[in-house]
Amino acid sequence: MPSDRPEGLQGVVLMLHGCTQSPDDFARGTRMNEAAEKAGFLVAYPEQSRAHNIQSCWNWFRPEDQARDRGEPGILAGIARDLLEEFGLADGRAFVAGLSAGGAMAAIMVDAYPDLFAAAGVHSGLPSGAASDVVSAFAAMRGEGNARPRPRPRQTPVIVFHGMADATVAPVNGDRLVIGSGIETRHEGNGRTWSRLVGSDGSELWRVERAGHASFPKRDDD
Repeated sequence: MPSDRPEGLQGVVLMLHGCTQSPDDFARGTRMNEAAEKAGFLVAYPEQSRAHNIQSCWNWFRPEDQARDRGEPGILAGIARDLLEEFGLADGRAFVAGLSAGGAMAAIMVDAYPDLFAAAGVHSGLPSGAASDVVSAFAAMRGEGNARPRPRPRQTPVIVFHGMADATVAPVNGDRLVIGSGIETRHEGNGRTWSRLVGSDGSELWRVERAGHASFPKRDDD
């Protein structure tokens, strides 16, 4: 919860952790609490129980957890709605972001609830509908099959980050999250090289060279 400010809260962000992570791990690794304090956002870190997934992964690959008002999406949407109501925030002030399995679930959330989430962030994730069981999940992670993003009911922007050396979730999954063609630019700085593609719906795809799964490359002098 950010400190009090005259302009009040700006919105709510759901942060969805990756496999084997806890909300505390995710908060420390992303430093989202510090960023939210500066911007005036409330951050919520839902936790996946090992009782529902032995690796603490969000079950993005199960059909019952990919649809509106069902399974895990229904629970997460309920959390967002409750927080908006509790803190007197208007509709359209909820956002969702996730890492790896959490990124895949964030993609599902923004597709299933375009009326609730104004935007999403997906790091090292996959598009909604990429798999229907464990076997197809591993195939999708390898970049196999013909999975494509589902058309979103309205233009809801997504910002996608994917390392080009990701050996866990193939980089093609990042490509599949951004709909339509756009303008791509290349950048360098702080020992890193990356490209930024802005899609036709306002979404962005950032491809980071030499970055592995759920990480960015260290600077050469680190």
